[in-house]
Amino acid sequence: MKFKLEAEDKNSKARAGEITTAHGVIQTPIFMPVGTAGSVKAVHQHELANDIKAQIILGNTYHLYLRPGLETLQLAGGLHKFNGWDKPLLTDSGGYQVYSLSGVRKIKEEGVTFRSHIDGSKHLFTPESVMDTQRIIGADIIMAFDECTPYPCEYGYARRSMDMTHRWLKRCCERFDNTEPIYGFDQTLFPIVQGSVYKDLRKQSAEVIASFEREGNAIGGLSVGEPAEDMYEMTEIVCDILPKEKPRYLMGVGTPINLLENIALGIDMFDCVMPTRNARNGMLFTKNGIINIKNERWKNDFSPIEEDSDLFADRNYTKSYLRHLTHSKEILGAQIATLHNLNFYLWLVNEARAKIIAGEFTKWKNEMVVKLAQRL
Repeated sequence: MKFKLEAEDKNSKARAGEITTAHGVIQTPIFMPVGTAGSVKAVHQHELANDIKAQIILGNTYHLYLRPGLETLQLAGGLHKFNGWDKPLLTDSGGYQVYSLSGVRKIKEEGVTFRSHIDGSKHLFTPESVMDTQRIIGADIIMAFDECTPYPCEYGYARRSMDMTHRWLKRCCERFDNTEPIYGFDQTLFPIVQGSVYKDLRKQSAEVIASFEREGNAIGGLSVGEPAEDMYEMTEIVCDILPKEKPRYLMGVGTPINLLENIALGIDMFDCVMPTRNARNGMLFTKNGIINIKNERWKNDFSPIEEDSDLFADRNYTKSYLRHLTHSKEILGAQIATLHNLNFYLWLVNEARAKIIAGEFTKWKNEMVVKLAQRL
């Protein structure tokens, strides 16, 4: 994997770059749609590639490990072949799901024992097994196995968890470096900064993560319920330490405003289930603010969902029709809303990139965050 820094904003720490992977080029800043079980919910792969113009999507190690399982994925030739997506893929380590979905889990130095949320069967994830699993899934970018602490989190627990995450990272790197890709293309490993909302821990973790000198770095354990101000403060501390010449990925973030504010702090990559999950519940993110399509005011609004959009669904379906579909629980409603939200997120980061290159990012960002906060 290669990263090229192309432009920097003179009034903030925002930057535009380009990541080259075995399955293609990713222009940053970038938002990555989440395809938890090998599928971005309610969206075809050709829509992701051609309509939304997604450059990279996510898969989830925990979910894919449990179903369809590693044997099926390996027989298929990896996730790219299995789901028909020929562009870059990233897999998270499954750590977050182990902690959030598994009712019974035990964290020890060896790894994490947990019970499947599907059938209650017992499993063990170790740093080594998670590297092997992500080799089999075959993503271009894979994540280190870490513990994502909850919020709020007591200082002592956050420190012990961070220290273990660092020890696990060493084991991840050793296993990754001593194994080969399975499908004939290179993979790259990103470590993850932890430390909850404690400045000294975040600083220490960022320094340790940077010392491993991997091709890119991630920031985890944010967007877990903490105030946005804390998220921005931790991100700023970490971005000032992580090397400038490598991409920085803020995991699980967030709202459109979160994206813009974190781009201004030096983040290059984002993922979040918010645009897809909220779409299925009738919440649309637009250039002028947030729409709850279930509201009565849209019942007889026959204007397009977003008039100046380049997306077919935005121009050819009306707010009234989408409201009708949503109230009728028609599957098409979820599909249209999901296409809209993902297209908007990709438009937003692409526009941010254009503004950084043009030297106009900060002024534009400050105007956009006001608009994006409005409830329409």
